[in-house]
Amino acid sequence: MHGSAPDIAGKGVANPSAQMLAAAMMLDHIGELDRAQRVRDAIDQVIVRDKVRTRDLGGNASTQEFGDARR
Repeated sequence: MHGSAPDIAGKGVANPSAQMLAAAMMLDHIGELDRAQRVRDAIDQVIVRDKVRTRDLGGNASTQEFGDARR
C-alpha cells in the first residue's frame, strides 16, 4: 500500500482489499496460514462471485459495503 489519498479521505470510496491482503500477509508471517487463506478467499468471493466492487473495480459499493460483504 502507498499513498494516503487525501482527496478521497472520509468519503467511503476507497477499495479496502489491499489493506485486507496486507493483513493476510501478516497472518502468514505469524503462522496463521488457515486464517490468512480465509481472508484471501473471502476477498476473492466478494469481488468475483458476489460482484461487490468499489468504483475503481467498476462497481458502486462503498468501502463499508465491501468490508461487510462476507459477514
